[in-house]
Amino acid sequence: MLYQSIITRTPIDKGWSGDKKYCAVTADGKKYLLRISPTEKAEKCVKIFSIQQKVASLGIPMCRVIEYGSCSEGIYSVQTWIDGEDAELLLHTLPIENQYILGTDAGRILRKIHSIPAPKDQPKWEPRFNAKINRKLKAYSECPIKFEGAEQIIGYIEANRHLLKNRPQCYQHGDYHVGNMMISCGQLYVIDFDRYDFGDPWEEFNRIVWCAQTSPDFASGMVNGYFEGNVPLDFWKLLALYISSNMLSSIPWAIPFGEAEIQTMLNQANDVLSWYDNMNNPIPTWYHQCNSV
Repeated sequence: MLYQSIITRTPIDKGWSGDKKYCAVTADGKKYLLRISPTEKAEKCVKIFSIQQKVASLGIPMCRVIEYGSCSEGIYSVQTWIDGEDAELLLHTLPIENQYILGTDAGRILRKIHSIPAPKDQPKWEPRFNAKINRKLKAYSECPIKFEGAEQIIGYIEANRHLLKNRPQCYQHGDYHVGNMMISCGQLYVIDFDRYDFGDPWEEFNRIVWCAQTSPDFASGMVNGYFEGNVPLDFWKLLALYISSNMLSSIPWAIPFGEAEIQTMLNQANDVLSWYDNMNNPIPTWYHQCNSV
């Protein structure tokens, strides 16, 4: 067993999952990603490992689960190691054309991920997401911290709920943005599949705000790569709805994490309102087209 052959562990202090992550080295000198989750997450972990293997079978560049089981610390998984750098930190150092190309790679990878269908008994998207919107509206109304422009965001949400009708659903990575990507030898890799869900494939782009803040060219490439250059207007309208919904809940979410996270989310709200001209234009200002996709 690989787990038993591990001789050294170096902690990886990144992410919000609460799992323990390590760069693990086995007796033969090979590196692996070791992830340990609390025992109470055992059932969820088995589901994650199973669907992660299904995603890997599509040829997605990612950490692949080699072995998993239980140990004295909880539920472990041993995964292939990606010897690269965080995309979030590396992107801005690359030429703009490289940033765009890596974005198109991210878009194509996401389209493959979305080829995995949602379960047949999956609840319908429109009532499900409307209920989520209602919870987020309530959370914001009860939040002691407000931000300028929230009225425009709320107005956009209420005027565009109808776009949720008859939306298809598929497997979602659940947290798809540059913070969960790595670059190794010029190739993009996707990591951290533990927040997976099933829902509208276009909702998966709701984290693109992090990509756009890091590299507008990467974000543009991601959209163009996903749609092969033919981006429908309805996508932009729906994406603005999903981003608006996220912005409302981001402030209440940030409060327990302290002033720095609150300020990060307030700054992001300002960026979103600027990109969308106070929600008057569904196509964000960071987006640009390119003929070579």
